[in-house]
Amino acid sequence: MRILQVSAEIFPLLKTGGLADVAGALPGALARAGAEVRVLLPGFPALREGLGDAATVAEFHAPWGEPARLLFGHLAALGGQPAYVVEAPALYERPGNPYQDERGHPYADNHRRFALLGFAAARLAEGLDPWWTPGVVHSHDWHAALVNAYLAFSPHRPPVRTVYTVHNLAYQGLCGAQHLHELGLPGQAFAVEGLEFHGQLSFMKAGLFYADHVTTVSPTYAHEIQTPQQGCGLQGLLRRRAAGGSLSGILNGVDQRVWNPAADPLIARRFDAAKLAGKAHCRTALQKEMGLEQRPGPLFGMVSRLAEQKGLPLLVALLPELVARGGQLVTLGSGDAGIEAALREAAAAHPEAVAIRVGYDEALAHRIFAGSDVTLVPSLYEPCGLTQLYGLRYGSLPLVRRVGGLADTVVDCTLEDLVEQKSTGFVFDAFDAGDMRRALRRAFALFARQADWKAVQRRAMAQHFGWDDAAEQYLALYRSLGA
Repeated sequence: MRILQVSAEIFPLLKTGGLADVAGALPGALARAGAEVRVLLPGFPALREGLGDAATVAEFHAPWGEPARLLFGHLAALGGQPAYVVEAPALYERPGNPYQDERGHPYADNHRRFALLGFAAARLAEGLDPWWTPGVVHSHDWHAALVNAYLAFSPHRPPVRTVYTVHNLAYQGLCGAQHLHELGLPGQAFAVEGLEFHGQLSFMKAGLFYADHVTTVSPTYAHEIQTPQQGCGLQGLLRRRAAGGSLSGILNGVDQRVWNPAADPLIARRFDAAKLAGKAHCRTALQKEMGLEQRPGPLFGMVSRLAEQKGLPLLVALLPELVARGGQLVTLGSGDAGIEAALREAAAAHPEAVAIRVGYDEALAHRIFAGSDVTLVPSLYEPCGLTQLYGLRYGSLPLVRRVGGLADTVVDCTLEDLVEQKSTGFVFDAFDAGDMRRALRRAFALFARQADWKAVQRRAMAQHFGWDDAAEQYLALYRSLGA
């Protein structure tokens, strides 16, 4: 089975969030399961530079006339993964991150930059590379979604099946309706039964409406996005897809080559569930690195965008109590200026107990999971979440809200689940400080009973959320579509 995976970023070459982790791990897992997989990426400098043995497959023009080249080679950083890169320097070789300029403003021509990615994927399905044609085009998030519309309106629709994965429904890739013909799409595409969304063009809807099958990154999120609370205005369409059997949730996994405390070169000392002494050493090293006092209370870690969606207002409200109880907090991330300021103020007031590192540092993220006792993910909504999976893997018990993939992966430390040996973390329901406070109290209470804590810790580390399981589910889906 030939599968083309299409995404805007891929770990370890270019990462702004969890999408890159998925794009970096899923192709390899599919290949291990017997599929022939290639990835298609935009020509951002980090991705272009990571493409070894690059050769030009074809030259083509975007629908608006801009020239582009399709390169093929291998990504050494991903073990030689075969890959295509769309080379269009005027669109992709810019400062800032892939989506925004240096001042944090979205690029005004993002509709062109990511339409070209989808257009190139459609051309590949139509035979742009005479040596390789996919049987399945699997696109990820709004950046790659337009491939589904291009294929739907192709004058010679190729015999290819399409799967579209929603990683976060809140980011839809909206642009003005006037760009429709510029992007090479016919007038009938601008309709409620198409790309129109409140008078604008929605790249997201190209995937949701035109793909043969839509997946999300956890079973619970697949149900949640059918509700007004989390459907972002698209719940009606998603309910129809679900009723027709073409919407499902497949839980993301953990790339165990990258996230493995027994072999991680980025942490102070390696450890596993049978030998937890190394984790205690990582805890001491993290406290020292972040300038925290060596104290016995639980050390909480959070690696996250600093945004309301991630539950930061709840954490800020409860931080004085967390410190008063003898806890400590390490945060890594960036985002909302007000939240950053509140965390900086807390760190200044309690330098022995609170530390914040603004930005993203992959190595420090590993050290936080290895050294912390609790991983905080108190999200308003969370399609899947990866940090709670990393926390489980590193024996940092997740404290999460019962939503999306968090609900699918963490079992609360209730008395009955402790007795039945099912508990792996701490879960609360309502998005308010009172409910989260009770989960924090459970964490402090269990931490005071170290024998029970270590039993839960070992059980958490024994959880299996590998990509091989997810790959088998995706392959079964591709086959069910006739690929």
